[in-house]
Amino acid sequence: MFGWRAVRRALAGVVVASVLLGAGVVYSNRPVEVEALMPERDVPVRVFGLGTIEARVMSKVGFEAGAALAELHADHGDHVSKGQVLARLSLGEQEAKVAKARAGLQIAEVNIMRAEANLEKARAVLAQRQVANRRRQELVGRSVVSEQSAEESARDEAVAKADVTVTESEVASSRAQLADALAQVQFEETLLGHRTLTAPYDAIVIERHKELGTVVKAGDPIFTLIANDSYWGLAYVDEARAGFIAEGQRVQARLRSRPQDVFTGKVARIGLESDRSTEERRVFIRGDNPPARVFLGEQVEFLITAATLAEALLIPEAAVHGYNGHEGTVWTVEDGRLNRRLVRFRHRTEDSRLEIVGGVPEHARVVMRVAPGLQVGRMARISEGKRP
Repeated sequence: MFGWRAVRRALAGVVVASVLLGAGVVYSNRPVEVEALMPERDVPVRVFGLGTIEARVMSKVGFEAGAALAELHADHGDHVSKGQVLARLSLGEQEAKVAKARAGLQIAEVNIMRAEANLEKARAVLAQRQVANRRRQELVGRSVVSEQSAEESARDEAVAKADVTVTESEVASSRAQLADALAQVQFEETLLGHRTLTAPYDAIVIERHKELGTVVKAGDPIFTLIANDSYWGLAYVDEARAGFIAEGQRVQARLRSRPQDVFTGKVARIGLESDRSTEERRVFIRGDNPPARVFLGEQVEFLITAATLAEALLIPEAAVHGYNGHEGTVWTVEDGRLNRRLVRFRHRTEDSRLEIVGGVPEHARVVMRVAPGLQVGRMARISEGKRP
């Protein structure tokens, strides 16, 4: 009797286990519901870059000579025009040198006038001696004058010729001295000009480094200038995202001090050298509508529109397995069953979605989100997905 009851209980347990096992198999093999990607149109691909406001043309200007600062005519924030006097050094010593050089020039001019007068006199004496010598040579043939007198006349003519040659060399020497004196005047006046600092272009004074009375050396910066309207943005972009950036692409920017405002511009230049430590590329952006007042070095967030996709299939990066920058594995639904495919990608959007460009069969649908229970070969029911 007890044996029969034990058998019945064992059979009941087997039946219950079989029912539960069957129910589990049925449940685990039921069609799973998945969301499938839908093609999207006119999708902007924007690349994020963090950077600062910089000046395209910046100069630290100073004197080419050293002396004490005697005048300062500009200060922080001033707008200056090209050629405007910014500062001067003490001029006394150099003005004295200029005066001395000019006096030397006057002496050289007088010397050349005197040499030219002597040359004119020597040429006149030579002409007189030549006439006298010809007459005496004619008379000596007639025995009117002695041969000694004729010889003396010829000697006088030769001496007069030598005097002309000497005087001509003195004139040439005086002209060389005049050229040297003129060059010395120009040299000293140039050094005098080096003691006046002028603006090299229309600019804004960013900083004044020295004050009156300071003795400065040649090359010491006195002012930091930036050219008017030369502001631009410097964005640092990850090399992995910078491949499709090109000059002329549109940019949106938000200043840290004005996060509620959006400023626009375009890519003006792409640096030819990346940072070797941060692996970032430098992108320079010229703004269309910069704020009225700009602060150098302020942090800015940039969004560069690297492309606009007319039609694209975009999958969240989280739904891709083994993504290596250009390919990865995704889940697909093919003929009502799940499968895995190695697909290729091109663009990556700012919200971490990848553009699928190859590897998906013609009638397959790509699963948008990875969920528990996905197995190759399991039946799947598709619900149209939307942008996550």
